[in-house]
Amino acid sequence: MGQVIAVVSGKGGTGKTSLVAHVGLYLAALGNMVLCLDCDMGLRNLDIALGMSDRTVMDFTDVLEGRCTLQEAAAAHPIQKNLFLLTAPSQVRPVDRLAFRRMMDKIRRNFDYCLVDSPAGLGEGFHLSIAGCDRVIVVTTTDPTSLRDAQRTVQELGHLPRGKVHMVVNRCKRKLMKHLHQTIDDAIDTAGLPLLGVVPEDEELPLALGRGIPLVFLYNRCASTAYRNIALRLTGQKVPLMKIR
Repeated sequence: MGQVIAVVSGKGGTGKTSLVAHVGLYLAALGNMVLCLDCDMGLRNLDIALGMSDRTVMDFTDVLEGRCTLQEAAAAHPIQKNLFLLTAPSQVRPVDRLAFRRMMDKIRRNFDYCLVDSPAGLGEGFHLSIAGCDRVIVVTTTDPTSLRDAQRTVQELGHLPRGKVHMVVNRCKRKLMKHLHQTIDDAIDTAGLPLLGVVPEDEELPLALGRGIPLVFLYNRCASTAYRNIALRLTGQKVPLMKIR
């Protein structure tokens, strides 16, 4: 059985969607069957981050309501083998949470990993995203308001077993890193979460997204290495945190 991993954030602008796309790419490159599931109804953009904006026809509500099968709705990535995208509807729709859980069970039987891109915040989309998930990654930046929102998000995840919720500190500016170690340590202590990874800010990422091509296909950069290391840790490998200079 595969794993369903919800990727959440307390506020927008943390780079959550880019993390889902790039970690999903690396998990697939490691030979795993991977589904990236966009749960941000009405504001979907995971297809752009994956370079698949013209590849999706059906969305997950089509699967829930029986208009197509999971296999028909999951679009294959044009370059990366074993990587698929199930997108969100372009408009917000009511979703039966029990039917959603049943779909997640079917996803587990067909994929090794499912990365769920949750909408930012703690609304209905957040609760739908974590319904039936096995693990959660809370994405934050080093901004104090983002760290506080991450702590609030963790409080909403108290039903999950210890060790099933992790934190990624994203978009770290290199010139500030020497001053941020204590901030990150404090956030980890306050939230009570193990750190899954630290991803540096990369000025090439917005350019890659603008071209509709994931960063890993364009540049071998520090952020790409951080995404790869997170993917390796999710598979159980012990990889030391990279040093950001």
